Amino acid sequence: MIDIRILRENPELVKENAARRGCDVNIDELRALDQQYLATMKEVENLRAERNRLSKECKTNPAARETVRELKVTLTELEKQLDEQKKQVDEKLAWLPNFLSEDVPDGKDDADNLEIKQVGGKPSFDFAARDHQALGDLLGIIDTARGAKVAQSGFYYWVGKGAQLAQAMFFWAQQELVKRGFTLFMSPCAAKSETLFGTGYLPFFEDQSYNLTGEDLALIGTSEQTLVGYHAEEILEGASLPLCYTAYTPCFRTEAGSYGKESRGIFRVHQFHKVEQIIFCKPEDSPRCHEICLDNEEYLLQQLGIPYRVVNVCVGDMGAPGYKKYDIEAWYPGFGAYREVTSNTNLTDFQSRRLNIRFKDTDGNRGFVHTISATGVTDRVVCAIMENFQQADGSVVVPEVLRPLTGFDVITP
Repeated sequence: MIDIRILRENPELVKENAARRGCDVNIDELRALDQQYLATMKEVENLRAERNRLSKECKTNPAARETVRELKVTLTELEKQLDEQKKQVDEKLAWLPNFLSEDVPDGKDDADNLEIKQVGGKPSFDFAARDHQALGDLLGIIDTARGAKVAQSGFYYWVGKGAQLAQAMFFWAQQELVKRGFTLFMSPCAAKSETLFGTGYLPFFEDQSYNLTGEDLALIGTSEQTLVGYHAEEILEGASLPLCYTAYTPCFRTEAGSYGKESRGIFRVHQFHKVEQIIFCKPEDSPRCHEICLDNEEYLLQQLGIPYRVVNVCVGDMGAPGYKKYDIEAWYPGFGAYREVTSNTNLTDFQSRRLNIRFKDTDGNRGFVHTISATGVTDRVVCAIMENFQQADGSVVVPEVLRPLTGFDVITP
């Protein structure tokens, strides 16, 4: 949610941002509704003050008693009108995207993201590289056919040493983030619509959620939703910030609108697993915390030995709540291209305004916190391990940092 004062004081800025982000909310109409709301609120406040003044005279002044009765009737109608006007304003305001950092590049989709750097040497094979699905079939460690049989297309099994490799990586990543000052959580895997709205997934990504029939609940698409929602309606002590949280959860997304995108293997699925990074910080610290999360993502991939590149995400590829976003794309030899494995977004105060998460300092300084949401690792990283560490016979060498947890150095056919 943007600060409505910006709409009132600088509507042209809001118009420019909405136009750049492809938001079709009529800003003039919204501002007119808000002006009506403010006028009604002023009228209500004046009538309440008059009612309160006259109420003190009711015992001795019959005319005051009659006027107070009339004012109560008028106020009841005006308060209903005020509530309806606020509802209309809030509904339109909820569709306004966050403002953008000055260095967010123009562009329509991920092809227009701006490369910042490439890290790590791409492996050179003297054989035709297999993609992770071909390797998974050969090694018997990914089973999409039975995933579809048991659930539907877009669900899958990690099997045997594949499951051990995946679990080792997820556990290792959590421990590395704990070493870097993150508090580890085990989170709910469902959230209320209020939480989804507060974190910006509603109304923008409503078609991505699996809703539970008969409940005001949906399966989470990321633990960002539950970790950020953890502090809803709270005031945090400024001295405690930044708060750094991490959790490993399954994540569920319908992938609506992804028709035609490359979907071979388990790259684009309905259920996946993720280690998430969440930071609550003061506004002046959010650029630095954004970079901290990026450094963590890079560190994990470097320790795993996966070549990657970092991109500054363009406006057309960024979700409405984002202010600035980095994606890291790992190199997939079997696919022959870089593909996104992590994303890292500075959301400024967009979520905290919706969820009413504030901070206060001992000197009286206070305001809305800023939030950072960043991936640590997902199943896609395991797929990148498979493709980058494959051998001619289809075997996959386990990254050295994971071997103490897997108990084996290689997965063989």
